[in-house]
Amino acid sequence: MRIAAAAFLPALLLAAPAAADSYVNPRFGTSIKFPAAVFSQPQPPPDNGDGQRWRSPDGAELAVFGSYNALEQAPADFFGELVESRKQTTKLTYSRVEDRWGVVSGFAGQHVYYEKYLFGAGDEIIHGVILSYPADSKAKYDPLVGPIANSLDGP
Repeated sequence: MRIAAAAFLPALLLAAPAAADSYVNPRFGTSIKFPAAVFSQPQPPPDNGDGQRWRSPDGAELAVFGSYNALEQAPADFFGELVESRKQTTKLTYSRVEDRWGVVSGFAGQHVYYEKYLFGAGDEIIHGVILSYPADSKAKYDPLVGPIANSLDGP
């Protein structure tokens, strides 16, 4: 029994989630948790302070941001336009729209993309996360998408 348990230990260690780092945008309050060991290369923030971007050594990218709902769109209108836009510009393979949030995912060239947007209180702020990674790295990144996207939050 002891040998069998020891044989599975390396597999369990490989399956353990990477340590999470947290980010909170000071301008919009958008927050997220992500594996900092994977997205280890923070990029310079934009001048307007709306978010942050990280890269991984193998070409994946994570962007987290907030924005004002400047067009004062209802969530249904925003997500309807988003889905139509992605259908025209990418190979959209998945979309889900709920009352206050929505997701689109698919392929843009040789990369997989996943986008989630969450409407804040009063529909004044939209919080977003975009993940993009090489399609040949799906096995590595697909398990990270859900926990990262599900941690997206904001006032």
